[in-house]
Amino acid sequence: MSPAQSSKSKEALPTQKFVEVKGTKDGVLILKNGSLRQILAVSGINFDLKSEDEQQAIVASYQSFLNSLNFSLQIFVHSRKINTESYVEHLQELEAREVNPLLKTQLGEYREFIKSFTIENAIMSKNFFVVVPYDPIQIPGKGSGGVLGFFGKKKKGAEAQKKQADAEDATITKQLSQLAQRTDQITTGLNQLGLRSVALNDDEVVELFYNLYNPDAVEKKGLDLSDDNEKKAA
Repeated sequence: MSPAQSSKSKEALPTQKFVEVKGTKDGVLILKNGSLRQILAVSGINFDLKSEDEQQAIVASYQSFLNSLNFSLQIFVHSRKINTESYVEHLQELEAREVNPLLKTQLGEYREFIKSFTIENAIMSKNFFVVVPYDPIQIPGKGSGGVLGFFGKKKKGAEAQKKQADAEDATITKQLSQLAQRTDQITTGLNQLGLRSVALNDDEVVELFYNLYNPDAVEKKGLDLSDDNEKKAA
């Protein structure tokens, strides 16, 4: 391979090469080192509008919640420009169906106002997330950890590889179950604080990472924290 071809191949490396995520399974992130991560979208509360007694109760409950955990958590806030395209399209459809000339004119003026306002002013939304981790036990001298690290190097032969694959599947299923227990603990604790949480599915995880790595682009859709979506997740 010539130096020019080598340089071109290096420039063509996809973004995935620099992300520590190997894939997703049922909304769970599987990292390249075998660790697992569950991302929860969490609703918010307006702390400033609470009374002093309510604020103290929330702080005390939050402190008790954190003290009950025997593992770490990642909490992050993602600020994002709101995508108003679907709303503008909805207004355009209403305008097209309206038969009253006055209302039709008002809808058109309102639609143009929304379009011009969002161009001149960035309307931001904030989404709150909690990342629940599970890091498998690493055995010294057995590779890089995780499922493959637990079983060491792959054995040769189709039968040996099949046994190894079955053992790996059983191990990751057990790890997913342990992560689910942690997630249930976090969901229950947040619910006691008055915060509703929903585990992201595969599509929502992909969109979240797309939004994180493409900050200049508007999001395709928002995250639904409604009760119906929570029942589906359950």
